[in-house]
Amino acid sequence: MTTWRVAWGHAVDALERWLALDFVLAVSRLGIAAVFFASGRTKVDGFLHVTDGAVALFRDEYRLPLLDPSLAAHFAAYAEHVLPLLLVVGLATRVSALALLAMTLVIEVFVYPDAWPTHLSWAAPLLLLAARGAGAWSVDRWLGIR
Repeated sequence: MTTWRVAWGHAVDALERWLALDFVLAVSRLGIAAVFFASGRTKVDGFLHVTDGAVALFRDEYRLPLLDPSLAAHFAAYAEHVLPLLLVVGLATRVSALALLAMTLVIEVFVYPDAWPTHLSWAAPLLLLAARGAGAWSVDRWLGIR
């Protein structure tokens, strides 16, 4: 084997030790949770009172099929608060990630189809979490949930 391949192999081994999967999963959980939680905060006043503006947004701009705008605004606001919090602590991580991935898909298909680069950047950590789970630094792991 050539010297550069051996050196590259050692460098990759060191990088994999330094950037362990558990660290990457924790960063993914925190990063994507922040995106959705911040979005949820724009829809509420106080603790979890959904604003008239949020309902109007769902009625006038988002126009989701088959869902009443008030119901959709409440569902989105609550989901964007609860699911990110679950991701932060690493509880029900796969379910939370899949639910946020479904929300992302709905946004992509029905609301902002031209924003696919943004939605893809959301989907990447959510897919990682759905596929691999929360990692070692999580309540899921502490409870023995796979």
